[in-house]
Amino acid sequence: MTGIFHFLIPIALGAVAIVLLLGLFNMLRGGSPDRSQRLMQMRVLLQFVAVVVMMLALYFSSR
Repeated sequence: MTGIFHFLIPIALGAVAIVLLLGLFNMLRGGSPDRSQRLMQMRVLLQFVAVVVMMLALYFSSR
């Protein structure tokens, strides 16, 4: 079971980093504020998912 987390954790963290970079790029080039807001909401959601995946990995590794 813990083997799957070796794949899920980097994927979750990579998704957060990609959305963060997209948001920064959009802000630097003066893009749409609606797009910036949507990217920020997506980043917060992905951060939540990443934390949940990491907590599940810790839980299952201790069992």
